[in-house]
Amino acid sequence: MTHTAETITGQHAHRAKRIARVANAFDSKFEVPGIGLKLGYDSILGLIPGVGDAITSLAGGYIIYHAAMAGARKRILARMAFNTFLDSTVGAIPVLGDVFDMAFRSNTRNAKLALKEMSRKSAEEAERELVE
Repeated sequence: MTHTAETITGQHAHRAKRIARVANAFDSKFEVPGIGLKLGYDSILGLIPGVGDAITSLAGGYIIYHAAMAGARKRILARMAFNTFLDSTVGAIPVLGDVFDMAFRSNTRNAKLALKEMSRKSAEEAERELVE
């Protein structure tokens, strides 16, 4: 991810690391030997009808919650919620949903949005401190 905790200052750095850790675990924790395909808990749990998608939606909610607590704008939070909704809805379709989960990687998308937003907010805070 391009926006790391190094570009995010102060109170949000710890939150940014958590977001990145959860996104990685649910979207690309494991690599399939020989083909280099990365899978996460989202892909694995998605194989369990109903329950798997509910659990992975909680991970999406966790990322959205932390983005909200870091002060993400409402439009960014809405986009993240839509990503999670799309992942949960399409992900519930047998086989097609599993392929979609592997390609769409909603947690990674949401983490990038959250980290970019947190980086923007840190830059604003630093600029405000400079002016004061």
